[in-house]
Amino acid sequence: MAKYTVAVAGATGYAGGEALRILAAHPDFEVTCVAGHSSVGESMVKHMPHIPQLASLTVEDTTADVLNGHDVIILALPHGASGALAAELDPNAVVVDLGADHRLEEQAAWDDFYGGDFYEHWTYGMPELIVGKDADGAYVRQREALPGTKRIAGPGCNVTATTLAFQPAVAEGLVEQKGIVADLVVGYSGAGKALKRTNLLASEALQSALPYGVGGTHRHIPEILQNFAHAAGLPASAANEFTLGFTPVLAPMSRGILAVVSAPMSAKAAAMSDDEIRAVWTKAYEGQDFMVLLPEGMLPATGNIVGSNAAHIQVVTDRRAGRIIAFAAIDNLNRGTAGQAVQSLNIALGLPEDAGLTKIGVAP
Repeated sequence: MAKYTVAVAGATGYAGGEALRILAAHPDFEVTCVAGHSSVGESMVKHMPHIPQLASLTVEDTTADVLNGHDVIILALPHGASGALAAELDPNAVVVDLGADHRLEEQAAWDDFYGGDFYEHWTYGMPELIVGKDADGAYVRQREALPGTKRIAGPGCNVTATTLAFQPAVAEGLVEQKGIVADLVVGYSGAGKALKRTNLLASEALQSALPYGVGGTHRHIPEILQNFAHAAGLPASAANEFTLGFTPVLAPMSRGILAVVSAPMSAKAAAMSDDEIRAVWTKAYEGQDFMVLLPEGMLPATGNIVGSNAAHIQVVTDRRAGRIIAFAAIDNLNRGTAGQAVQSLNIALGLPEDAGLTKIGVAP
């Protein structure tokens, strides 16, 4: 069988580069086009010397004419840049947007956190997301919406870590919906490749941790609340039934997110044993190959998931504080962005879900 041809826009950025790294080793995809903006005309060997298979490609302009004609198009563009472009792309191509333009279902949420033009919501690319239960009480997953889709919205990286850590609690009503708090430690690649003081000067970044997007302003908040609403079996319009105190902190590492998510126990959870609460996470991730619920007592570490599409997850109870605390460690560029996108692409095209992906990290 011939390989699917792939065009990647935003190919010289961190997200685009990680997509290229995964695709270059994928048995069913061939990268035949790379596009950019300020790097047009330059060789990929300059920007991605760690991917020798792509050394012969030259960066082309990011236009619909350049991207069309390929089986798969990946848009790794800044927020607000892919919406208008996507409207010009071949409707028969499978398009994955790694930005935010097609993630949110409610325009009010987009207006509050992003502003500008609001674009149609695409099929959400988080296969393990719980989106309710069937008549027998089994979880329904977002995976079921992906086969055959032509438009995929890649989730945010902080969204992925927070959702995967805590959706079992939300799905089973174990916590108070108005009291969820998420604190995240985030590697600097999560801030993007643009030259900024916060991620340019090693003399300032390497010995320092820096909070950002504080006070309820981070743009991933509405997407997380949308996911929590779906995990509870509710429409996106019910996202305002949840509140989220969300604080990400840049830490001196290139990759990785460690999410610490907690909320007050509900009366249901307070009456359960610790083993019964842990069993909720066991059930939620049974058969989800990239979800690794760690042995009891072992906590996730970002160093164990670098380069992998895995999420390392743990849950504990703090009975004195009356809270459930869940943890998730992911590689923000892989599981949080490009790896999850390829996983969703695999499902959309009827390929093995794990093709080209690994849950084996690079350590140390």
